[in-house]
Amino acid sequence: MDSTLNYQFLAKYKWPVSAFILTLILIFLDRFQVVSPYIMFVLMVGLCNVILTLSLNLITGITGQFSLGHAGFMAVGAYISAYLTKVVFHLKPGAGFFSGTVLFILSLLIGALVAAVIAYFLGLIILRLTGDYLCIATLGFNQIVVVVLNNMDFIGGPRGFYGIPKLSNLWTLLFLAWISVVFISRYIHSSRGRNCEAILGDEIAAESLGIDSLKVKLHALVIGCFFAALAGGMLVHLIQLAHPTQYTFIKSIEILLMVVVGGMGSIVGSVIAGIGLTVLPEILRFSQDLRLILYPLLLIVFISRDPLKYLQRRFSLWRTRAGGE
Repeated sequence: MDSTLNYQFLAKYKWPVSAFILTLILIFLDRFQVVSPYIMFVLMVGLCNVILTLSLNLITGITGQFSLGHAGFMAVGAYISAYLTKVVFHLKPGAGFFSGTVLFILSLLIGALVAAVIAYFLGLIILRLTGDYLCIATLGFNQIVVVVLNNMDFIGGPRGFYGIPKLSNLWTLLFLAWISVVFISRYIHSSRGRNCEAILGDEIAAESLGIDSLKVKLHALVIGCFFAALAGGMLVHLIQLAHPTQYTFIKSIEILLMVVVGGMGSIVGSVIAGIGLTVLPEILRFSQDLRLILYPLLLIVFISRDPLKYLQRRFSLWRTRAGGE
């Protein structure tokens, strides 16, 4: 009986337990300087990718809206927050709580809110499209953002926006990642999340039951783009550079790839894939020639075999056998 209860507890709370263990590991590595600063930098980039993967998973994995414009919303949050911290507030690393942290968070929120407003009005236009047409529309938005950034000289234009203060750190990234995991997980398990899953299953049947599909899809798009802009703002204050080439549709495909590898609609998979696919290219740097071969092959294996779902099935089988005993 006790073992059955333990397995039920793990099955119910597997994502918070996994996220909590990952948080403790990262804090331990940073506090005792077990790894080099470069490795910690890669792991922090991985946390940004976790937020991006979660946000796109809500749109694509849960609601079923195929988007290739996620990097565009990421760019909006990145450039607006960077402009505010550098030009408007003149923030410096190591500033006080009110003169530094509060203004930094305010800059991130302003960038995310602008991205959410853009997503709302864009969604009113494009969310009536489905399938390939929606994909093309979001791809077009991403390209428009890149073209606009290349022609805005006051934020660097094609030269990029340099000199951004390094305000992101492990604690702020962990906090934002936790907020993203908790909020999106709670959203998925709410009535709105069930409406998203109903639209994913059969949109016509969902509308026949009284679900306003446009409203539900629009709500998921706005939330996903809000968190994508937050991640973009955190990332740009970590690498201290914003350049239009960072936000092309290739970046959108990279985020989509993390969603697919982690599993559509999987919170735990998004966390693992976000960090794993960030660390994997760095592990393969021992050979530049083999890296170009091994990385695509590993991605094919991950996508075709879906190891995360395999482990979940094995865990479910193990729990069933233990309960029977």
